[in-house]
Amino acid sequence: MPDTDVLRLRGGNRTQGTISIRGSKNALPKIMVAAMLTSEPSRIGNVSWIRDTQIVGEMIEAYGGSARRVGTELAVEVPDLVPPSQDVLGDLNRRSRIPVLSCGPALHRSGEAFISTPGGCTIGARPVDFHLDVLRSLGVVMTEAEGGLRLTAPTRLRGARIELSYPSVGATEQFLLASCLAEGDSLLTNAAVEPEILDLIYVLQKMGALISVETNRQITVTGVDRLRGFAHDVIPDRLEAASWASLALATDGEITVSGVRQADLATYLNTYRRAGGEFAASPDGTEISFWRDRSMLRPLALETNVHPGFMTDWQSPFVTALTQADGISVIHETVYEDRTGYVAALEALGANVGLFTECLGPTHCRFGRGNHPHSIVVVGPNKLQGTELHVPDLRAGFSYVVAAAAASGLSTISGIDLLDRGYEDFRTKIAAVGIDID
Repeated sequence: MPDTDVLRLRGGNRTQGTISIRGSKNALPKIMVAAMLTSEPSRIGNVSWIRDTQIVGEMIEAYGGSARRVGTELAVEVPDLVPPSQDVLGDLNRRSRIPVLSCGPALHRSGEAFISTPGGCTIGARPVDFHLDVLRSLGVVMTEAEGGLRLTAPTRLRGARIELSYPSVGATEQFLLASCLAEGDSLLTNAAVEPEILDLIYVLQKMGALISVETNRQITVTGVDRLRGFAHDVIPDRLEAASWASLALATDGEITVSGVRQADLATYLNTYRRAGGEFAASPDGTEISFWRDRSMLRPLALETNVHPGFMTDWQSPFVTALTQADGISVIHETVYEDRTGYVAALEALGANVGLFTECLGPTHCRFGRGNHPHSIVVVGPNKLQGTELHVPDLRAGFSYVVAAAAASGLSTISGIDLLDRGYEDFRTKIAAVGIDID
């Protein structure tokens, strides 16, 4: 039988085709967690049937609820929330970082929760300190337990004023899920304001929450006594859309992505055009075609940042495309300190690329003094040659596919199952755009 965790890919062909994408991997699981805040049933549409959806569904079932596929929708209901054992929660945390967000629903509905080091891709420390600080501020009591921390809320959580040292997406989500049923007003300063955060806020508003997004990254929440069920279509996955666009750029192909929102891709589209790519959007912005507008790509100086900056998740596939640019590109990663693990693979494929601990960008980021290799220099154009690769994380995994598709000859990529966490029907889609795979 074939090894499903290994992809054999023959590169050098021009990609062409249409890809349809659905709900955002960074939004859908958090919306599923929000459904745990109420005993009433909820319906979620535009669902991506990816591995993270399955894991969060298992978590909901572990808490005594159900997450069922009904046609193209997901039906979630948790009539009586009962926290599972610490062993079960620990296993879920090792498989994904999403279960850490179940603390708010568990504390509100049962008075207790358990937290351990979250899993997910290896792209940095991803400490839970921000999450813990948010929960402590809201009145949660924490005691050490085997494998993590036991959290209790003897009484109703109370509103608090919280300032994040960094606009963490996870900590902002924790704040929203924990404060919406807390007593009184809560204020989060230096909050994350990504489209996925706003989508979660829209869901909580449908449930009856009182949430205002203020200027200067401030979010105000007035706690309510109860929340109700909801029906909601998840926003499209802007990360996946950009991944396919980068593939078209690297292979001098033309790929049309449907089911998107142009507004969510505005920063990426500007950078794409600067590099020598071009695109055409439908009148409503839900379908975008991507192609290369010049024979040789332009080199760029690029820095990742929180929204509305250039997303860290866009970085590795796009930088892989820049191996085909005529000149020197400089990339400064400021969000995750270890999101450069794919650079060694580019070197193995024949790319002229270097990794540096200095901040090679206008921002002196928090990794500059920590000896973290977080800046990349690419000297192109490079003639890539197929080789053997192993996927370290989700977005790097797609960048390997981009690089292998742009390379001559056969590449063998192991650890490819990791891409099932974020790309629905991944193998079917890459074959649909003309990539030669076994």
